[in-house]
Amino acid sequence: MTNLSGKLSAQANTSPDGGPYISVVVPARDEAGTIVQVVERSYAAYNELGCTGEVLVVNDGSTDNTGPLLEELQQRYPSLRVFTNRRSQGMTAGLQKMFNASRGDIVILIPGDMESDPLVDVPILVRHMEAEDLDVVAGWRQGRKDGKVFASAIYNFVMRNLAGVQVHDGNWIKAMRRDVIESFPPLRSDWHRFLLMIAAQRGFRLGEVKTPYKPRPAGSSKFGFSRIPISLLDVLVVKFLLAFSRAPIRFFGGLGLAGIAISLVTFLYLTGLYIFAATQQRPIFIAAGILAVISVLLFLVGFLAELIVSQTERIESLEKRFEDTMKN
Repeated sequence: MTNLSGKLSAQANTSPDGGPYISVVVPARDEAGTIVQVVERSYAAYNELGCTGEVLVVNDGSTDNTGPLLEELQQRYPSLRVFTNRRSQGMTAGLQKMFNASRGDIVILIPGDMESDPLVDVPILVRHMEAEDLDVVAGWRQGRKDGKVFASAIYNFVMRNLAGVQVHDGNWIKAMRRDVIESFPPLRSDWHRFLLMIAAQRGFRLGEVKTPYKPRPAGSSKFGFSRIPISLLDVLVVKFLLAFSRAPIRFFGGLGLAGIAISLVTFLYLTGLYIFAATQQRPIFIAAGILAVISVLLFLVGFLAELIVSQTERIESLEKRFEDTMKN
């Protein structure tokens, strides 16, 4: 551990562009009872690691004393950056804002409720990432006994079996390298739950490490069971976009081919009945005809989606060339 700490201190004081080495991002809504501890202990973690860092907080429509406390903290910590939403916009929107603004080589997501202690967990995540040469490290809560265990079990089951992300606790604290953050598509809805899924699909190296868990000392959880069906719909959307966003014809064309095949087999069967048994099945014939029309429409939707993707890729290419020109 001494050698690793020395490596962090010697090589990771700042990022290559002179910015902070670590960015801790903290979504916060009505966390007046804990936000001071989270910020203070995040900076203490940088001292523990012997590196530089910044803390970014989104004050997401808090109605308690969270805002004034953050203003006081900014007087003590010049690298603390606070983004204030007058009304709550949700955790995903907050993370998107902080990801875009962060400058660290490593970006760490920490909650604002002190269920995760930054002074303990930030060093654990960073040291494990460096020791195992990983791109993403997920924390695995130990000793958890809150009321969200069942919902998390459903979420983690879906992540492992649908997304192939083999971690035990995919919706908890995580550390991600800058390349991972920059690879994320624009996040929306509750997509903050699927960061590991997106990173895995992009080919980044994922790992996990055990981290201690303790109940929040103040405030109340913002979780509601109404989020479960929303999350299930979101994971299907994310899975579809990751698998077919660059090749939509594979999805729509696949459905179209299956529909045409079924309708052709049905027509052949009805033709045989008509020739050899002199019987007609008009309802089945109509259903097969409708299926054939729908299948052709699916093909057309696939072709149109391919044209949209092609134009999007051309725009992205032009944007990249423009950015490279501006840099040079």
